[in-house]
Amino acid sequence: MKSGKALIILVLLVALLAPATAAYGKQEKVELHITWWGSQTRHDKTIAAIELFETQNPNIDVIYEFSGWGDYWTLMTTKASGDNLPDVMQHDYAFMYEWYSRDLLMPLDEFIADGTINLADVPPALLESGQIDGKQYGISLGTNSQAMMLDLDAFEKAGVELPSPQWTWTEFEETCLKLHEALDIWCFGGTLEDEALWKSLYLGYGEWVFAEDNKSLGYDSDEHIVEFLNMILRLMDKGALPTEAEWAEYEDQGPENNPIVTGKAAMAYHWSNQVVAVANAAGEGRHFKLWHLPRPEGGQPENYVKPSMFFAIPASAKHPKEAAMLIDFFTNSLEANEILAAERGVPISTVVWEHLYESADPVQQEIFDFLARVTEDSSPVPPPDPAGWAEIRDNLYEPLFIDPVLYGEISPEEGAAAFREEANLVLSRNE
Repeated sequence: MKSGKALIILVLLVALLAPATAAYGKQEKVELHITWWGSQTRHDKTIAAIELFETQNPNIDVIYEFSGWGDYWTLMTTKASGDNLPDVMQHDYAFMYEWYSRDLLMPLDEFIADGTINLADVPPALLESGQIDGKQYGISLGTNSQAMMLDLDAFEKAGVELPSPQWTWTEFEETCLKLHEALDIWCFGGTLEDEALWKSLYLGYGEWVFAEDNKSLGYDSDEHIVEFLNMILRLMDKGALPTEAEWAEYEDQGPENNPIVTGKAAMAYHWSNQVVAVANAAGEGRHFKLWHLPRPEGGQPENYVKPSMFFAIPASAKHPKEAAMLIDFFTNSLEANEILAAERGVPISTVVWEHLYESADPVQQEIFDFLARVTEDSSPVPPPDPAGWAEIRDNLYEPLFIDPVLYGEISPEEGAAAFREEANLVLSRNE
C-alpha cells in the first residue's frame, strides 16, 4: 500500500516538473547578425570562428554579411538609414566618434561590469581608443600600425642594403630609385596617396591634419603635402612608381594581384594586420620584413599604434547580450584566436597574445615583433577623425585633390589649395 502511494506521488511530481524541466532545457533560439569588412582570408577565418561560437552556443544562429573596405561604409550607412543595422558591426577608429555623435552606438559598460565581456587580461591602455566621454563603445580586435613591407629577396638581388628603421622620405626616394634601376620593376607597389599617409606625414612634423576643435584643417601650410606629392610625381616620371592609370588595374583587386606578391614591386604599404593576407597570397619561399614608415628630416616617427578595428554594438541591436557574448568570444577564446591567427592585428588579451606567439608562423611572429618595435619608437595615437571626415574622404580628398594632381591635370599647389578650401567648409559645420 505504501509503495503504491509512493508511486502515485512520484508520477505526480514528474508530471508537475516536466514542463519546467523542458522549458529550462530548451533555450530560445536567437538570430544574431554581424557585419565586417576585409579580404577573403579574413572572411574565411571569421566564418570558421563563428561556426565554433555556434557550436558552443547552440541556441544562437549567427547571420553574417561582409564586404571589402571600399563598399563597407556605404553598406553600413544604408543600413543605418533604414534602421537595419546588425547586432555586431566591425568599426573603425576613424569613424567611431561620428557614429557616436549620431547616437548609433551602444555603450558596452553594462556588459563589461557584469562580466559578459571579460577584460581582466587586457591592459587598460588598449581600451582607451574605444572610449568616448568616459564610456566604452568599442572593443579593439587587435593592435595595428602602418608598415612598409619589404621584399628581402628583391633587396638582396638588387644589392641594396636595408634602410635604417628611422629612415627619411629622402632616403626612401633614394632607395626607390636604386631598386628600380637594378631590377627594372616598381620600387613600390602603389602611389603613396593613401589618406592615412597624408595624416601620418603631418604627424611626423609634430602636427595633426585636423584642428583641435575639429572645425578646420589643423595645419597652416600646404608645403609638406605639396613636397610629398612632388616626390611621388618624380618617382612616377622615372617609372619607379606606377602611374595612376597603371595602379587602377591593381587597386581593390585583392592581395593575389598585389605587385609585391607578383614580383612587380620590391616594397608595399599596408597596415600590419593586412600582411597575413598578402604573405599568404605570395606563398611559401618568400621573405618579407615589416619596416617603419619614413619620416621627415629631423622629424617625429610617423608610426603610431592604433586599434586595427573594433567590434561595436549598434544602439538598435535586437540582441545586445548575445552580441556582447560574441565580442567576448573573439577577445578571449584561445580556440577562436587560433583560427583567427591575429589577422586583424595583435590580440589585446595578454593571455591570447602569449598563447599565439608560441605557435605562430614566421609571418605572424614578424607582425608581433614589428608591433613591439613600433611601440618603442612611435608617436602618440592621434584623436579620432571628426564628423565630416567621411564626406571629405569620399568627395574631396581623392576626386578633388589627389587624382587630378597625380593624373597631371593640376599642380600639387592648386590641388592642395582647393582641398583646403572645401575641407574647411565641411569642417566648419561642426559644433
